Amino acid sequence: MHWKTTRFDVDLSEPRVMGIVNLTPDSFSDGGRFDDAQRALRHCEQLLKDGADMLDIGGESTRPGSAGVSVDEELRRVLPVVREAVKFNVPVSVDTSKPEVMAAVLELGADIINDIWALRRHSADGGPSAREVVTAHPACGVCLMHMHGDPLTMQLQPMEGDVVPEVLLFLELAAQSLLGAGVQKARIAFDPGIGFGKTVAQNFSLLVRQAELMQPGFPLLVGWSRKSSLGAVVADNEGVAPAPADRTGASVAAAVLAVERGARVVRVHDVRETVQALRVWRAMAAGQRALVLAN
Repeated sequence: MHWKTTRFDVDLSEPRVMGIVNLTPDSFSDGGRFDDAQRALRHCEQLLKDGADMLDIGGESTRPGSAGVSVDEELRRVLPVVREAVKFNVPVSVDTSKPEVMAAVLELGADIINDIWALRRHSADGGPSAREVVTAHPACGVCLMHMHGDPLTMQLQPMEGDVVPEVLLFLELAAQSLLGAGVQKARIAFDPGIGFGKTVAQNFSLLVRQAELMQPGFPLLVGWSRKSSLGAVVADNEGVAPAPADRTGASVAAAVLAVERGARVVRVHDVRETVQALRVWRAMAAGQRALVLAN
């Protein structure tokens, strides 16, 4: 399986690690650490040294309760970093839902649009919609994510019942819309939206039943890194969850479990630790194959 993007045909026969680059002052995990272009670019370089296969750059927080920022502010944050990051010769993804931002970063050579709204947003000035921007581009990759509600309210009224069929149907319909507009299947990836309007139990059901989400044949990108569901399951005896930056072990475990169940890309903050864990997983998988062949 390959993921076709603007400049790269990404080989997904091995799982890939996407390093998170937050340019926001209010991200749930590392807000404000990299909201200067030079610090952000140094962080990009460090993530690549740590083993990241691709970068995901975002200029608007999508944490629960976030209200969003203007187009101009997001462009101010994102464009200087994307302009330089595309020179690193790795796939550059931009985490945005605004059509104006998508058009601008694709003009700079960005490879992937990673959209929590699954291309449902319209431009503020009557210009092309998110879907139109992506379908007009000849080659960019796109990650379609499922979100229940919006970031401001999604955790106040999360989904009810069995979420897996609803998430799968939403993603299939979003993909069919793109395919019908002429977008190649190889350009599309799915993200089930861990933490975006789901309860802790529902998030883990998406992990347990991940195989169902892969049935349509699109690669799965998952983002468990430092999420509150992980904090909930590793809380101390008083029920106090560790701070997001202290959830590395839980995040790495979730990434490996997702890969073991077929995810092709894991979006993470802790790249070095995730890369090390996946090398151990690969060694185990190689040992299993050797045992099968020997017998």
